[in-house]
Amino acid sequence: MHDFQFFGGGWMMFFWWFLILALIVLVVRALMNTDKQNTKTETPMDILKRRYANGEINKEEFEERKKELLS
Repeated sequence: MHDFQFFGGGWMMFFWWFLILALIVLVVRALMNTDKQNTKTETPMDILKRRYANGEINKEEFEERKKELLS
């Protein structure tokens, strides 16, 4: 009679497969986020270089702060 009685039949089968796939995606995302948290944190010099590259500070300010960090 019904081929998919275990899953609830018809459209319910698609619902269960969607639910299983959604859970797999959530687990993979959670694992990837823990990898990002374990990455190296930025040093003050890295932050200074990034701010200079983004144009947040000018060259003179970059050089002054660089000297302060290296001394």
